[in-house]
Amino acid sequence: MQKTLFGLLFSVFTAMSGTAFAAEGANTDKVQVADNAPDSYVVKRGDTLWAISGKFLKQPWRWPEVWRMNKDAIHNPHLIYPGQTVYLDRNGPTLSLGENSGVGGRDKLSPQVYAKDAESPITSISLDAIKNFLEEPLVSESGDERGLPSVIAIEDNRVAGGPGNNIFAKGVGGVTDQWSIYRRGQPIRHPENKEILGYEAMYVGNANTIVAAQGDTAAELKITNSQHEASVGDRLTPAVKTDVFAYAPHAPAPGIRGVVTSLYGSVGSAGRYSVISFSLGKNDGIEPGHVVAVNRSRHPVVYKLDGTKESYKLPEARSGLAFVFRVFNRLSYALVMDAVEPVNVGDAVVAP
Repeated sequence: MQKTLFGLLFSVFTAMSGTAFAAEGANTDKVQVADNAPDSYVVKRGDTLWAISGKFLKQPWRWPEVWRMNKDAIHNPHLIYPGQTVYLDRNGPTLSLGENSGVGGRDKLSPQVYAKDAESPITSISLDAIKNFLEEPLVSESGDERGLPSVIAIEDNRVAGGPGNNIFAKGVGGVTDQWSIYRRGQPIRHPENKEILGYEAMYVGNANTIVAAQGDTAAELKITNSQHEASVGDRLTPAVKTDVFAYAPHAPAPGIRGVVTSLYGSVGSAGRYSVISFSLGKNDGIEPGHVVAVNRSRHPVVYKLDGTKESYKLPEARSGLAFVFRVFNRLSYALVMDAVEPVNVGDAVVAP
């Protein structure tokens, strides 16, 4: 199978100017080259843009600032494929992309058609750790369920239904034929003030529309797979497609501050490639692709010597960086990319 890339190297990845694109909200300090950075690197299957950039930069999440691409290409980074070569210009520093000539030199970049074996495109971060979090409903937010598509009946007056059974639903529009079924679970509370930020959305399964709703006639759907049996009152949301995750990393607005609300796949604390949620979301300007810093919270100390009793806060310590991949109104999910210390519930989340 062939993938034809018309003028890819010429029109998209060539050096468009000597000035690197600066990502919105990025730090103003100069990007630093990593110790022992190579002059070039051939992209391999399974690489990610974060990992590739980490070979060249001390802060790999800042790769959009140094790639010699136009802004549109920066926001469409999955146009990078295995077999291409990344080159480092230390004067910028800047990174540029070419084809591996196989003779020790850089190919001449000119308008032409490149034919190559089809490969999976390079994503910003690995999908392995977050795939299920992208596909399934995660959060049911307070007040958002009124008017949402809902299961109103199961075929043959059943109490519950599983794969192969038909369900009937209200509110199912024409936005998609593929739906995820979920039901509200336990509340998610802010670790400090115990405010409810949302509710866990228990994933039930998926269903496809077989008869669209018309007027006061309910839609009919068939359950295609399930982890739990569907029942009347379950909610539906359009299924999420996760073919490519290609958000360019960038910093959120300065001054944001939240806390880690939960850890997934970890016992007690989280580390690199763990998924966390934190108490900021769309309402706070958070979006997929944002990179946030996690700071370890330290308990205050009381000084009792010298006849005094004084309480002092201790400075926060940087635990790591996390890449935001899913955002709700008041909660976001992120993958811990770098961790120098364990990440815990209650740790602060700030701009990097």
